[in-house]
Amino acid sequence: IQEEVDPSLQALESRQEEILKRLYELKSAVDGLSKMIQTPDADFDVTNIIQTDQCSSLTTNGADLDLMLGKDYGALKDIVINANPSLPPLSLLVLHSLLCERYRILSAVHTHSSVKSVPEKLLKCFGEQAKKQPRHEYQLGFTLIWKDVPKPQMKFSIQTMCPVEGEGNIARFLFSLFGQKYNEVMSTLIDSWVDTAIFQLKEGSSKEKGVVLRSMNAALGKTSWLVGNELTVADIVAWCALQQTGSANAAPANVQKWMKSCENLAPFSSVMKLLQ
Repeated sequence: IQEEVDPSLQALESRQEEILKRLYELKSAVDGLSKMIQTPDADFDVTNIIQTDQCSSLTTNGADLDLMLGKDYGALKDIVINANPSLPPLSLLVLHSLLCERYRILSAVHTHSSVKSVPEKLLKCFGEQAKKQPRHEYQLGFTLIWKDVPKPQMKFSIQTMCPVEGEGNIARFLFSLFGQKYNEVMSTLIDSWVDTAIFQLKEGSSKEKGVVLRSMNAALGKTSWLVGNELTVADIVAWCALQQTGSANAAPANVQKWMKSCENLAPFSSVMKLLQ
């Protein structure tokens, strides 16, 4: 005779399964975050390896937002970024536009009390917002707060989480939401170019900027984009750094050609209006 299962035991097992499931989701989110704090460098030519690596289009791919941002009982995933209006993080604005092509995003711009005034064009940096749908019909919330902070900060889902700091780190994470997969060599080169763009092209001396421009020119003589034949976060961060440092006009031929390729994409051209 089959024994009846104790209802309290069944409830306990169900609860245990739910806890294990949420722990797995949390681990997945942490694993995703760990990818954006890599700072490797590459000292060898891997052009041939890169050219054989196939990547799918950004507009046809997508990440599992529950895994990347944590599953919160079906609630809208919210990304909140604090940024200083005195040095707008242009790469994050480009990435916002690209993400809008892939996901249904509820966008918002606010001003923190620590900032006295913000230019009108920065208050409308996400463009004219269409008539808002009910909150539950969006996949992702993207809120930009102009605030007096030394460097951009990002939080998502869990309000008590330690913020992710730095334009490069945030850009890496946002780009990961497209679900792009790269081999170890490509990932290393992408990370290296992002760090180079932030720490040398944007914040370095004139000598450092000259060295970076020559390196970019050499790389772009072999491939259409900085890493391979597809747009990556390296292109976005580097293009924005060139725009903000005023080095665009002095860039060598291959870099100039690459910049035009970037500007032919709508997300870049919309950000250019902020520079005018």
